[in-house]
Amino acid sequence: MIRSPRFNRIGWGLYFLSFLLLVGGASQACVATTSIVAFNTAESVSSRARSVAWFGPNDREDGASLTRWRESVGPPVTPEATLDAAPHDAITLVSWNTAVGDADIVSFVRSLPPSNRPLVLLLQEVCRGGSAVPALLDLHAGFAGRLGGPSDMQSRHIDEIGRQLGLHVYYVPSMRNGGPTSDEDRGNAILSSLPLTDLRAVELPFERQRRVAVAATLNGYSSTGDPWRVRVVSAHLDNMASVKRAWIGAEYGRARQARSLASLLDDDVPTILAGDFNTWFGFSDQAYAETARAFPETQITDRRPTFRGLLRLDHVFYRLAPGWRAEFQRGSSRYGSDHYPLVGSLRFN
Repeated sequence: MIRSPRFNRIGWGLYFLSFLLLVGGASQACVATTSIVAFNTAESVSSRARSVAWFGPNDREDGASLTRWRESVGPPVTPEATLDAAPHDAITLVSWNTAVGDADIVSFVRSLPPSNRPLVLLLQEVCRGGSAVPALLDLHAGFAGRLGGPSDMQSRHIDEIGRQLGLHVYYVPSMRNGGPTSDEDRGNAILSSLPLTDLRAVELPFERQRRVAVAATLNGYSSTGDPWRVRVVSAHLDNMASVKRAWIGAEYGRARQARSLASLLDDDVPTILAGDFNTWFGFSDQAYAETARAFPETQITDRRPTFRGLLRLDHVFYRLAPGWRAEFQRGSSRYGSDHYPLVGSLRFN
């Protein structure tokens, strides 16, 4: 039987559509939530990490990969316990991927309008150098390629930046910044003019590199005497998936990480979750959809791209107490980073 060219085109179209549905169904299966549970890595990271509550995926394969990468970084940088007795009706919040020391964080902070509000920076891709980073690595240790400028520039290290700005610093490295000869690691940080309590480190399900979200709690009271409490989280998802998931898995790998983190944060604690979610497809990306579903109060007031003015990779999600209000806008300059900061406020009354 001879088929017409038109029939062939339709036939091939149906075949290709069936293939896409099959691949899509297989990829969707990869998005199943990986449970994140509390565990203790103090001995493997450092005794200095005992002030941090650790969480990670309850998956043997993820755990084996994370262990290799964990061995090549130093311990967290944790703030001293202090008290703040002043009332605050609002705080200024910033989420920013700082490009491993390329961003001029100090100049950015000093460019902000003068305000009596406390300042909280939720940062991604910050770095730390020096003797805290292990000098010797096991043959099987995992590490990332080097990013950023010269490592001898101490001014690019997050502990020095915190000192210059007079802010509390909570930093947890995700990965070594370079090979065995590197003396730097990089990860996420929270810098705050308010004391940080209830420090948490959350290892995300492993895709291509080790990713650790950091969380802390801010406590205070308003000018009317009402107490408030909010959890802030800085996260950075993988921009690509592992080779075994192929390209199409890049989006679903991020979605797996996003869903697992959102599941851990699924409680009644007011929360600001911010970071570089590497959403190649912007607000349509599954990583965004998974997280937005868990934080339905989030309202987008500025939809402009954040990565080099081309892609919307950075987002802020929130769950607030009754009567609170939050809003965020993209900054006007990148200050040396390849990402624009998202700058906003949280009002308590």
